[in-house]
Amino acid sequence: MSELRATGLTLSYENTCIIDNLSLSIPDKKITALVGPNGCGKSTLLRGISRLLKPKQGNVLLDSHDIWKMPTKELAKQLGILPQGPVAPEGLTVHELVAQGRYPHQSWFQQWSEEDERVTHEALQITGLVEFADRPVDTLSGGQRQRTWIAMTLAQDSDLILLDEPTTFLDLAYQIEVLDLLHDLNVERHKTIVMVLHDLNHACRYADHVVAVHNGKIAAEGHPNEVVTEQLVRDVFGIGCRIIPDPVTGTALIIPIGRAGKRITEKIILNDLSTDVLALASGAGIRGKLDESSILH
Repeated sequence: MSELRATGLTLSYENTCIIDNLSLSIPDKKITALVGPNGCGKSTLLRGISRLLKPKQGNVLLDSHDIWKMPTKELAKQLGILPQGPVAPEGLTVHELVAQGRYPHQSWFQQWSEEDERVTHEALQITGLVEFADRPVDTLSGGQRQRTWIAMTLAQDSDLILLDEPTTFLDLAYQIEVLDLLHDLNVERHKTIVMVLHDLNHACRYADHVVAVHNGKIAAEGHPNEVVTEQLVRDVFGIGCRIIPDPVTGTALIIPIGRAGKRITEKIILNDLSTDVLALASGAGIRGKLDESSILH
């Protein structure tokens, strides 16, 4: 069990406050999605709870230990972080990059071991990359590259995996591929996953716990079916929507309205009204003729 929580967290870049006095507990062995509009502070929050950004105030505790007081290697054994858009050194192979995840488990008197090789190979197997082990990372597709970075965090063998927008710049098929992999790691390996997501529908489908961030504070958190409402989307994202059950999973499916949606809806309504009016007029004309005919006869 790994308990990660932040208390009274304030995060800033120079003199600009991004996260203000925020407290958060990450559910163990669940998938948590941090969502919110651009600039709301969700990526900054992830950086704060992963020790990439030191807080101005407050603490981040991992199993009751202040992460800023933990030795770097000890923290890395328990918490893996995948920042947004990582770039591998040119020519580095998939196996070499994944093997970097074993660094926290090595020491000056014990370098590469059979256990390191076993865990690295297992990470390649789990992510479906064994056949690409000797390929340079920079020759892979976007989805394959992202799987390679996830494999590296798997090789760390940490219970917690934090990812900043793991689906950014990926085509839809690769997005689903990456999210399915993370879901598999949670269900089959009991990994605690925390990820920043832009797509609210992806968050509703894949996450057990959603944290909606707005103006540096938590606007709402909980199970997506309970938290993600039309009012929340309007308040946090600034857009009207309709929410229906996803026909595949039954989770919340957000249908944004927008100006185009309103125009199309109005056009459909007008077309329906026109059809009804014509039908009524046509019916009235027929009835008039029938009435006239009956009178004449």
